[in-house]
Amino acid sequence: MAITAASVKELRERTGAGMMDCKKALTETNGDMEAAIDLMRTSGAAKAAKKSSRVAAEGLVKVNISDDGKTATILEVNSETDFVTKGDAFIDFVNSLGALALKTTPENIDEFLTQTLDNGDSLEKAREAIVAKVGENVAIRRVQTVSVDTGVIGAYKHGERIAVLATLEGGDEALAKDIAMHIAATRPECVTEDELSDDLLEREKAIFVEQARESGKPDNIIEKMIVGRMKKFVNEVTLYGQAFVKDPDTTVGALAKSNGAQVKSFIRFEVGEGIEKKEENFADEVAAQMKG
Repeated sequence: MAITAASVKELRERTGAGMMDCKKALTETNGDMEAAIDLMRTSGAAKAAKKSSRVAAEGLVKVNISDDGKTATILEVNSETDFVTKGDAFIDFVNSLGALALKTTPENIDEFLTQTLDNGDSLEKAREAIVAKVGENVAIRRVQTVSVDTGVIGAYKHGERIAVLATLEGGDEALAKDIAMHIAATRPECVTEDELSDDLLEREKAIFVEQARESGKPDNIIEKMIVGRMKKFVNEVTLYGQAFVKDPDTTVGALAKSNGAQVKSFIRFEVGEGIEKKEENFADEVAAQMKG
C-alpha cells in the first residue's frame, strides 16, 4: 500500500513522533494506521527502557493549588537536558502530572505512580511516550501534598527550578508567600532549633571545637567561642533564626510572631538536588556508538 503524506501527517498528529519515524512505521505495517501506532508504542517502550539508566538531573518543578487554597501539591519531573524542558511536549506532560497530583493528593511518589491519567494511561505508559517523543530519559521523581484546615498555604516559584510550599497558622497569604520566597532563597534545614537533629549539632560542635583548639586559646575562651559559633550556626540553618531577606533587621521568627502567625511546615524542591550528575554520559554513548 502506498504511503501518503496525509497518512504520515495523521500518524504524526496521533503520536507526536518525527516524520521519518512515522513513515518507517507505516511502511513496515503496509500503511495500517493502528498497527503502525502499536509498533511505535512498542518501539517507544523499548527505547524508554534503554534510556532509563541515563541520568536525568534537569527538569521542571510544578505547584498546583486548589480553588479554596486549602490544598497544594508540589512535583518534580526530570529530563537529561535543559533544552527538553523548554519544549511544549515536556511542559504539557508536567502540567498534566501537576493536575493529576492535585486531583489525587498523593502522600508520596510511590502512591502517585499508581494513578492513571484521564485517558486511562498509566503514568509509566505516559512516561514511555514522552521519552519516545523527546529522545531523552524522563523521570517522575517526587511529589508531596500539603493541606490546611484553618491556616494558609504560601507558594513561591523561582523560575522553573525552585518551588516552595509553606503552611502557616495565622497570618495571611501575602505573609505565607513572603516566607516561601525567603525559603527559596536561603534553603533552611527546618523551622526551629527543636527540629535539628542531635547528630547534626554534635557534628558541627566537634568541627568548631577542633578549629578553636588550633587557635591555641585557653579552654575557658574556647568554650565561649563554641557557644557563640553554635548559636550562629543554629540561626543560619533554621528558618526562624534567619534574617528575613526582605528586611535583614528582623528574623523570620520575629516576623511571624509580629503577624500573629506560626510556620508549621515547609517543602522546598530544587531541580536535580541530590542527583549525582555524570557529565560523561553523552560522550560515553557517542564513543560506544563509534566503536559499534
